[in-house]
Amino acid sequence: MVNQVERAIAAPGAKSHVKVSFLRNVRKYWIFYIMMLPAIILLFINNYMPMFGVLIAFKNVNYQQGIWGSPWVGLTNFKFLFASNDAWVITRNTLLYNVVFIVFNLIFPVAFAIMFNELRNKLLAKFHQSVLFLPHFLSWVVVSFLLFAFLGQEHGLMNMKLLPALGLEPKEWYAKPEYWPYILPLVNLWKHMGYYTVIYLAAIVGIDRECYEAAYLDGASKWQQIRNITIPLLFPVIITMTLLQIGRIFYADFGLFFQATMNAGALYPTTSVIDTYVYNSFLVTGNIGMSSAAGLYQSVVGLLMVLGSNLIVRKISKENALF
Repeated sequence: MVNQVERAIAAPGAKSHVKVSFLRNVRKYWIFYIMMLPAIILLFINNYMPMFGVLIAFKNVNYQQGIWGSPWVGLTNFKFLFASNDAWVITRNTLLYNVVFIVFNLIFPVAFAIMFNELRNKLLAKFHQSVLFLPHFLSWVVVSFLLFAFLGQEHGLMNMKLLPALGLEPKEWYAKPEYWPYILPLVNLWKHMGYYTVIYLAAIVGIDRECYEAAYLDGASKWQQIRNITIPLLFPVIITMTLLQIGRIFYADFGLFFQATMNAGALYPTTSVIDTYVYNSFLVTGNIGMSSAAGLYQSVVGLLMVLGSNLIVRKISKENALF
């Protein structure tokens, strides 16, 4: 039956039939297309018209001549990222940090969502969710000063209270780059875990309770219910959230790497990423073409990563793929 449908679609007249069906559908439901028109226009203005700026990545922008009048330079702007001595460092940092963030934003939020779902006191569960979700609304400027109050060398809680209580010497946290591969993932997890936890918790709440009741009658323990019901039914949401994060694997959270580290030069070997490197370089050179080239490079790589990841998911489980 499936093969017959595929042959029918591949037939010469299939495309014209699809076109006629689409036009008939538009005539029948025209009022809904009219209602959808403002959203389409807004999407076009906000998401597609700005893509005209991609030209800047291939030009030596002259503000007097404008974008069209500025001379073409081809891939010269892209050479800045790859010819620099720091190209390997910033690319490595960007990729490795994002891989750690993706793993942390999967394991811990799913675990907390399952635990919140198991709480019998719903009022207490709502309180814990609110407390966990609160950091997501704080700006990175606020978070950076909270972190500084904790790690500051002279007045930080860590150096003044915790380390002396353990018999350890105070540390120069903002002068030692080796500490920050551990600090930044923890700070990022603290800020965003509540957001991802709420998403996974909403998916768990939507699972049919009859599945759990049937498993309970069959003698399944709570862990067996989680392993055989909750986690498998969470796979579509997990895959979607993971693919969305993979799409931005070449993007770094600018606020985290710039504000939380106070942009300290001593920390650059482990905290400098593509976004902060381009920003700091732009302050020095003022080259908008180079900045646009970096943004285009990140977007293209992110798109390829999403397409590749989705292709792998389709090979494993077609129904869980995004497209």
